[in-house]
Amino acid sequence: MIDGGESKTDNAKSVIFVVDESNYFSRIDKFLRNALKNVPLSALYKFLRTGKVYINGKKVKEPSEKIEIGDRVEIRDEDVEKYSRDVKELRPVKMKLNILFEDEELIVLNKPAGVSVHPGKAVNKPSLIEGLKHYGEKNGFEPFLVHRLDKDTSGVLIVAKNRQAARELSELISSRDVEKIYTALVFGTVKPQKITLPVDGQEAISNVKPIKRFKSKISGKSQELTLLRVEIETGRKHQIRKHLAGIGAPIVCDNDYGDFRMNREFEKKYSLKRHFLHCSRMVFSFRGRHYDFEAELGEDLKLVLKLLEAENVQSSKR
Repeated sequence: MIDGGESKTDNAKSVIFVVDESNYFSRIDKFLRNALKNVPLSALYKFLRTGKVYINGKKVKEPSEKIEIGDRVEIRDEDVEKYSRDVKELRPVKMKLNILFEDEELIVLNKPAGVSVHPGKAVNKPSLIEGLKHYGEKNGFEPFLVHRLDKDTSGVLIVAKNRQAARELSELISSRDVEKIYTALVFGTVKPQKITLPVDGQEAISNVKPIKRFKSKISGKSQELTLLRVEIETGRKHQIRKHLAGIGAPIVCDNDYGDFRMNREFEKKYSLKRHFLHCSRMVFSFRGRHYDFEAELGEDLKLVLKLLEAENVQSSKR
């Protein structure tokens, strides 16, 4: 048995951890992500799917499997040392932060588009966590990410100011006890509905409600667009983007899941350089306090809506 959360390898075929205060996360996937930073996330989830992860001798496959301090986590029949994912050391970087709220436990930002929350491959710009690290050093706290937004998604981002708050907030946000509301502009006409298409084999639920409909001329053809309010009950990777594309209404300028040609024409006409997806609001209770955070749309998204409004007013007068 290895004490203090350290690991041990046996002929490079197994690795063992003991969960303690310094490495504890409530879910097995989050624990593994923190303990094995050199291993790509895809490989960690494959370890789970293929039955190579054991907790106290019992095989577990669900990423959401709960763990407790004192548990023994083992990865069997896998050489974790063969993975060499680069893990960049976080460095503090002075950065302008759009702070919506701050108290002794957390700090809430309106994240801008075009900034990654964490360093990654082929990312040369400083990440948001590096900006927060600089801010934290000046103000006497260490920042911890408790959820993420895609690089080109803007809006409400909650960051914990100590490790224990991070554990509790991370678990809370991954539960269904947090109201998470996004604003999205999509191609097509969308009716109110609940989307339950699985994402990466896991349950995923998005509740969609139209706010406003527009018509636009793109490449000389009439195109319907819908501005949506999307509330998610689960938080899978790219869930909203995959769900909306899955019902035939991809998010405007989302080149991963949409039509590249259509997006290119929309970008030319409305000067939009990223997908139209924004985390507008998060509501939850934490440690006896009620929090309700809202983030305004960025100027680029406001401009798109303003131009569409003007275009539709002109069309109605004809």
